[in-house]
Amino acid sequence: MTPGAWTSWPSREALSRTGLTGARRSLGWTVRLAAVGALLWSVFAKIGDNPGALAAAAFGTCVCAAAAWAFYRTSLEHRLWPSVTLLVVLLGTAMVAKQAGFSAPAAALWCGCAVIALERLPLVAALPCTVAALGAYALLSDDQSLTIAVTTAGLALAGYVLRLDAEARGSAQRLLAQERAALAAEAESAALVERSRIAREIHDVLAHSLSAQMVHLEAARLLIERGAGRDQILERVVAARGMAREGLVETRQALSALRGEMTPVEEFLDEMAGSSRLTVTGERRPLPAEASQTVRRVAQEAMTNVRKHAPGADVRLRLEYLPGEIALEVRDSGPGEAVDELAVSGSGYGLVGMRERAEILGGTLEAGPDEEGFLVRLRVPA
Repeated sequence: MTPGAWTSWPSREALSRTGLTGARRSLGWTVRLAAVGALLWSVFAKIGDNPGALAAAAFGTCVCAAAAWAFYRTSLEHRLWPSVTLLVVLLGTAMVAKQAGFSAPAAALWCGCAVIALERLPLVAALPCTVAALGAYALLSDDQSLTIAVTTAGLALAGYVLRLDAEARGSAQRLLAQERAALAAEAESAALVERSRIAREIHDVLAHSLSAQMVHLEAARLLIERGAGRDQILERVVAARGMAREGLVETRQALSALRGEMTPVEEFLDEMAGSSRLTVTGERRPLPAEASQTVRRVAQEAMTNVRKHAPGADVRLRLEYLPGEIALEVRDSGPGEAVDELAVSGSGYGLVGMRERAEILGGTLEAGPDEEGFLVRLRVPA
């Protein structure tokens, strides 16, 4: 036993009876009420019809009940001296009852004080109180010596066992509270992660799709102000409408991904690039939603960059299922025709955004010139 155990109180969770089952509470109250009822019956039956003795017995009963309740509250609040004082009051009441000839109530008070002192007080105060209570019982009891010895030893053991039981219950309650707090924090963290994911999807899809439409609409406005031909203006409006349609499709795909209703990523790449341009290696398997969305977004952005910076280039995609990872390569052969900056505007968020999305998942993204064209290589855990 550590030195601190002698001066430390049982925890508030242990003293407050928190965590007791309904059956155990009912049993405890039934035993207490039965014992108190039997003692009161023996006292008042012995008194008979003597009014003065009845009043004294009723007063003593009220004093004991009030002192016991106050002791419960002061010990729960870890107030040492008030708790010890209340125990002294109970021991004194027992002494008065013994002198008045009520041996059974006196013995019950001494034994009860010994048990609750060990159960609810610091050991440095509980042991003297227990010794005083059991000593008074042993010296003034009319029982045989062997009965007194067995009773005092049993009461001391019972008090300490109740103390250990209460401490174990209190520790369980503290651990339960900590677990609930951890679960609440985990749920809050998961909610924040999910909000960040939704915000990222909205940003990646809507913000950039709308900015691309603004570019085409602004170009159409400038052409109108300059008196350009109908065909040129119509071309910009049609391009803006195409961007709006693509943004709507991507928004639906993002919402499906958030609900976990995504098609396999290789099907998505096949529809986007064409089966003749896609190579899939490794054993196919379902991918986590975040990894699948990252592959899709990077492929979309890479294809957009090809259309913008290398129109007419031959594009090849390679999707590789690796142990614990998924890898994507998008390789183009370089521009095959002159670039018209207004013809195609990027709907994605560039290499910086792609790299950030990969790093969030613990992956990597490399992009740079490759032979005559450009290569984007993505690897993320999956």
